[in-house]
Amino acid sequence: MRAVIQRVSSAKVVIGGREHAVIEKGLLVLLGIEVDDKPEDAEWLIKKIAMMRLFPDAEGVMNLSVMEINASILVVSQFTLHASTKKGNRPSYIRAARPEMAIPLYQKFIQELKNFSKLNVLSGVFGAMMDVVLTNDGPVTILIDSKNKE
Repeated sequence: MRAVIQRVSSAKVVIGGREHAVIEKGLLVLLGIEVDDKPEDAEWLIKKIAMMRLFPDAEGVMNLSVMEINASILVVSQFTLHASTKKGNRPSYIRAARPEMAIPLYQKFIQELKNFSKLNVLSGVFGAMMDVVLTNDGPVTILIDSKNKE
């Protein structure tokens, strides 16, 4: 499971010209689910996202988590995070999980993130064509992969 985590001062998902989900200060999480991802991958990633110290303290040092500042999280499905660009110029998405496997894990991820963090957690719509609008704060952008726990 891969995630691109962006610290934002605001973010929103627009579907068909209508605002679907809007947050102010918090995290935008682009989430990619891979064919061999398991619930354990989601559990590990949820804890990392919720407790990662990405927000400044009184001295301006990134020392506070999204939970500590009581901000919001917007989760957007992003199968293209598992693109393989090894051959040619057209990415292959063979490692991205099929919807029948990915949708339940995506929904479970969102619900468990809400339960763990006790924060306002909103989401996009799996498989929908979405416009994601954000103001990256910092900018702060982190890439994290449950299969590569650096």
